Amino acid sequence: MIYFTQQPIDVPTVLESVASAEAGAVVLFLGTVRATSQGKTVAYLEYECYPEMAQRILEQLAIEAQACWNLKGCCIVHRIGRVPVGQLSVAIACSAPHRAEAFQATQWLIDQLKFQVPIWKKECFTDGTYRWVSGPGPELLTSSPSGESG
Repeated sequence: MIYFTQQPIDVPTVLESVASAEAGAVVLFLGTVRATSQGKTVAYLEYECYPEMAQRILEQLAIEAQACWNLKGCCIVHRIGRVPVGQLSVAIACSAPHRAEAFQATQWLIDQLKFQVPIWKKECFTDGTYRWVSGPGPELLTSSPSGESG
């Protein structure tokens, strides 16, 4: 299950979507909006995306992760629009026969999402200023499914 929403992310639904009797582990990553960034107080974040392209890329990443780590379930949900401080902006859940696979796949997916997926984040501060934030460069990514860096 991969989708974008303007509503708060429903964590129980995310977890239910990856449930499997064949999975001995479920790893859930939740990205939340922090109250401060680089010494400034955050009022909220705004996310924009190119939905058709973002959906295709996320689906391909999920297929790669499922094949590489033998996942039994994979779910990626990302908020779009205004997200208040303290709320979830992204949820990724992976289920696998063993915990190492689920942890590795989840970390790889969030890293790839930030690097590859056309989602843009604007930090809006309480003083009325804002700044656009880019994702990590390739040097910050965890290993790829093939085991190579980047």
